[in-house]
Amino acid sequence: MDDQYIIPNQTKIGHVHLKVADLDRSLDFYCRLLGFEITMRYGGQAAFISAGGYHHHIGLNTWHSKGLPPAKTNSAGLFHTAIVYPTRNDLAAIYHRLIQENYPLTGAADLGVSESLYLNDPDENGVELYWDRPGDQWPKKEDGSLEMFTRALDLESLLNERR
Repeated sequence: MDDQYIIPNQTKIGHVHLKVADLDRSLDFYCRLLGFEITMRYGGQAAFISAGGYHHHIGLNTWHSKGLPPAKTNSAGLFHTAIVYPTRNDLAAIYHRLIQENYPLTGAADLGVSESLYLNDPDENGVELYWDRPGDQWPKKEDGSLEMFTRALDLESLLNERR
């Protein structure tokens, strides 16, 4: 085996598939609140949702999880699903929507390379909503490597970004 294999630059994460306890409740969160669209549904057991007409970014299913409690926080598994917005204004718009819906955040951070909002879906799966700063604005060390950090996100400034 070649020890120097590097994944191609254009590789992307295609989708995440989540086990949920209640499909309709999850669709309410991901579609009504966050704005995803249903592209396909398998009765009351599964649905595929997307942004912008892609076949699916998120799969939701109850095949092994219908009616069950959330996974334990202190166990192996998914930490969060990260959803990247095209602009800071788009992140501001969803933040405004979350405020209007009184939907609680679990955190908010400026990571240097991006600005992020954190929340949980109805099954306590972590969700990160963020936008990436342009690459030429990413903080770097003297050797050119990234110097990410975690600082408080200025939520007032984010809201003021909204057009």
